Amino acid sequence: MLTYDFSNISVPLYEYLYNRLKDDIRTGVIARGEKLPSKRTFAKNNGISTITVEAAYEQLMSEGFVYALPRRGYFAADITAVPNTTKKGSLCLDIAVPEKNSGDVIKVDLSDNGTNPDNFPFSVWSRVMRSVITNKYEVLMKPSPTGGVRELRQAISEYLKSFRGMLVDPDQIIVGAGTEYLYGLLIQLMCRNRTICLENPGYHKSEMIYANNGIECRHAGMDSDGIIIDELRKCGADIVHVSPTHHFPTGITMPVSRRYELLSWANEKEDRYIIEDDYDSEFRIRGRPIPPLVSLDGCDRVIHINTFSKTLASTIRISYMILPRNLANLFYRKLSFYSCTVSNFEQYALAGFISGRFFEKHINRMRLHYSRMHGIILECIRSHKLSRHCEVIENDSGLHFILKINTSIEDDVLRKMLLEKGVNIHALSEYYAESSANDLHRFLINYSNLSAEKMNTALDIIYSCVIGEVENKA
Repeated sequence: MLTYDFSNISVPLYEYLYNRLKDDIRTGVIARGEKLPSKRTFAKNNGISTITVEAAYEQLMSEGFVYALPRRGYFAADITAVPNTTKKGSLCLDIAVPEKNSGDVIKVDLSDNGTNPDNFPFSVWSRVMRSVITNKYEVLMKPSPTGGVRELRQAISEYLKSFRGMLVDPDQIIVGAGTEYLYGLLIQLMCRNRTICLENPGYHKSEMIYANNGIECRHAGMDSDGIIIDELRKCGADIVHVSPTHHFPTGITMPVSRRYELLSWANEKEDRYIIEDDYDSEFRIRGRPIPPLVSLDGCDRVIHINTFSKTLASTIRISYMILPRNLANLFYRKLSFYSCTVSNFEQYALAGFISGRFFEKHINRMRLHYSRMHGIILECIRSHKLSRHCEVIENDSGLHFILKINTSIEDDVLRKMLLEKGVNIHALSEYYAESSANDLHRFLINYSNLSAEKMNTALDIIYSCVIGEVENKA
């Protein structure tokens, strides 16, 4: 029976238990396929509550360390370790016009990922801005270092340590105005004359940026665990761009076993890299945020990119990337002539917002808000007459889910029908490469800026298009 010492710990019980079990699974103390004690037995043996054990088990399951079998219990997953090598080095297009309905009026935009003004902390932000202008007027007029002001990079580093469990040197952090700008820096830094692999389906804008910069893009398919490693190998690329924590558009969260496979792929050759897009990862409906891929990287192969556009506001164009140490050194040798594209005013304001713990409070408040909205929107679907003809496909992360509609109408035809009636929605099939089979009749529902009233309006219109035609023909 597994027994742990719960005396003199400084973290919540479930977090301590989760960490101990995770370490034992990773190191082989708990063998792959070994059955874990039942929640009740484990709790009784260690003198803790079953709720504590359940919380630890659920977090381990969400990360892929543990799996459950009906009526049999919990089991340790098969974890393939990454080679433990020593780190080296030290720090010293064409634009398509969006479709509109005939009246140019959209009643409900189910693809809207903007920020509701009511949810932005304007009063706190203005107070921080006033403090910056009053106390930092001298440094505001000085040019920002190419990687961003030190105060902001230090604040991001401290936030990542406390909120995501990441140990990052501020000198590895590069701040820029949006992820698109950071992609451009990466292309100049290490992607020229190389091939990059993208997930299929995937985010089209990333491919457009790479392709418009002359980078050859290839694709690897996805299964229920994320990018398929065999297809990644076959495509011949040495750089891969992935979203392991909350993939867009499928919503898949890559389990730890697949993450280790991906890291092992990167270590098979000297000059392979993984670009990890961690967009939309902070908001999980249940449990703690999933540790990013970079936190498992022991060989400096992962480039981590994230943005504040989802956590704060879509119009705040501040993003950052974390470079492996050798690439950070190369960046400052090769690209330090670039000026930082974010103004000092915004950089110091965001630094104060983070270091003052306002950002953490805002994240917690928004997680609660989005959790409530998630439940409200799902209840709208469950209670609507369309529920008999559709299925919700989701996981516990991010601010969108997939609605599978039982219909014979082709995706592009249905989308145009809905657009004509005032509902803007995108199909999952739109995000596949042309050579791939489409995942039909699955549509993305973004609920970050949605209300129950709007959702019910959209459901009525979808029902009239999908079911109304069938009934009329009958």
